Amino acid sequence: MTSSGTVQRPVVDDDQRRARMGWRHLLASAGRASRVEEVADAVVGLHATDAATVYLSACARLREPSAAEVERALYGSVSLVKLLSMRRTMFAVTEEFAPYVSAAAARAIAAKERSTLLKHLDAFAEGWDEARLVEAERAVLAALAERGQATTGELGEDVPALRDTMLMSAGKPYEAKQSVGSRLLRLMASDGRVRRCRPRGSWLSSSYPWAPVEPWPDVPVREAKAEVVRRWLAAYGPGTVEDVKWWTGWTLGDVRKALADVRAEEVGLAGGAVGLVLPGDAAPVEGPGPWAALLPGLDPTVMGWRGRDWYLRPEDVPALFDRAGNAGPTVWWCGRVVGGWAQRAGGEVVWRLFADVGAEAEAAIRVEAERLSGWLGEVRVTPRFRTPLERELVA
Repeated sequence: MTSSGTVQRPVVDDDQRRARMGWRHLLASAGRASRVEEVADAVVGLHATDAATVYLSACARLREPSAAEVERALYGSVSLVKLLSMRRTMFAVTEEFAPYVSAAAARAIAAKERSTLLKHLDAFAEGWDEARLVEAERAVLAALAERGQATTGELGEDVPALRDTMLMSAGKPYEAKQSVGSRLLRLMASDGRVRRCRPRGSWLSSSYPWAPVEPWPDVPVREAKAEVVRRWLAAYGPGTVEDVKWWTGWTLGDVRKALADVRAEEVGLAGGAVGLVLPGDAAPVEGPGPWAALLPGLDPTVMGWRGRDWYLRPEDVPALFDRAGNAGPTVWWCGRVVGGWAQRAGGEVVWRLFADVGAEAEAAIRVEAERLSGWLGEVRVTPRFRTPLERELVA
């Protein structure tokens, strides 16, 4: 207690935050995982808007990086599930965690997606209303029950209504026709009624079939949101209320209720800010030792907090992020972003550092680049959201 009798908050400084990151995000080589499910749970969920990110983020944290290990979880055991959820972002989460993510975020997003689709159908497609949409959904599920799995195009053979099109953004330079089927299958995936199967082609392909899924157990929304926040604090804490609100995409009221439900405790952060941790999680942790990492665009670590100054210099943001706020590939040293990387057409992994980080760091970064090149083999990866530095490096 202070002399005034008030309770003084424990302090978690930036060095401690970076130490936690190294261990808890499985980035220090000593803490890497053997299975992709461990990786997904360690960071709450793997960003999956770009198909390549799931593989690159997971393999950066696996003791033995392998695209086959990620494919096993996504398409073999189906122990990793993709959901449009927090912040209307696609995440790959473990099957055990999926019911909580669905109740906490995905269901509400699916309801909005349904409303938006109905408005688009009413405005841009002939003969569509809610009854026809429901009828089409039933027909899709019947077709999948018969086929087992099928692409949107194949389903269009069984359900011709899916081939109807909508003219989106009419009159604008980026106007485009979009099939009803592409939007409907996305909606049904958000609802948790279908899932993406192994892509047709390489693991980078966006051409994939769909399969029906059994509904997840029902979880009360409040309980689900508390579980999501509990996991976020375990992986990313300490973080601020603003961090949690940004990461989840929820209202401030929902965030505060969930923080109260998990009995989050306040700690002091650098600069006098107030952070939050799980009960009893303010004690110092031993640093993991020096570590380097090459993380992909939209990696959960770089996108984990709204306030990033403690691991990312503001002056480096324009080079590493696109105008919509999507992070590109980043180079890390001991919990700080120190540069960016890219893969050239010939397969070479190249990088640029923003400052002199020393011989030890450069040697460790080189090892990580060789490790990345080794498991990628002949695969060539171009981020879906390209950033200024990534474009410069491949030019």
